Amino acid sequence: MRKILFGVVITLVILFTFKYCNDKNEDRIVLQESSVLIQEQIKNVGKLIVTEGHFSEVFNYKNSKEIFGDYITSEKKALVVVNASVSISYDLSKIEFKVDEVNKTLHITSVPKEEISINPDLKYYDVQSDFFNPFEAKDYNEIKISVKKSLAKKIEASDLKKNAKNRLLSELSKFYILTNSFGWTLQYNDTPMKSLESLQSIKL
Repeated sequence: MRKILFGVVITLVILFTFKYCNDKNEDRIVLQESSVLIQEQIKNVGKLIVTEGHFSEVFNYKNSKEIFGDYITSEKKALVVVNASVSISYDLSKIEFKVDEVNKTLHITSVPKEEISINPDLKYYDVQSDFFNPFEAKDYNEIKISVKKSLAKKIEASDLKKNAKNRLLSELSKFYILTNSFGWTLQYNDTPMKSLESLQSIKL
């Protein structure tokens, strides 16, 4: 009788051990599948998002050149009408991240800086110059550089960069929804994202 009971106990121990190992193996498979799916979804989300704007201004260009000391001054000038298209983009394919399977955490370690593209269309009116101080290629280059500097200041004073950041955060919120659906945690640098609202306060 004792041998029978002993045999039953051994059989039950083996069955429970097998079931435990099988369950752990299944959990491991699910964990790996979740990890792979999260990485694949991040790659799918990784795209270039763009915010566009348009700016116009009138630019007065003047350049004076002294001839024979202070006795004669030769001046050239132009009226420049500027219409510019501006785009601010984030290349999400450059996001750096780590997947921590043990703690079920997606760490976003780096978000790319915004890329600002300024494409001005310049039209020249009332161009005036003379023999001693003619318009040259370098003048057009100087005008273009000055226009871009002026437009860069306008961009900083506008809501364009703010709107671009909001679009970026909207894309990052997809990471939160994705990880949360798998029971994972999204973390930006050392800060866990506990809600969609917490994403709005991160410093990029």
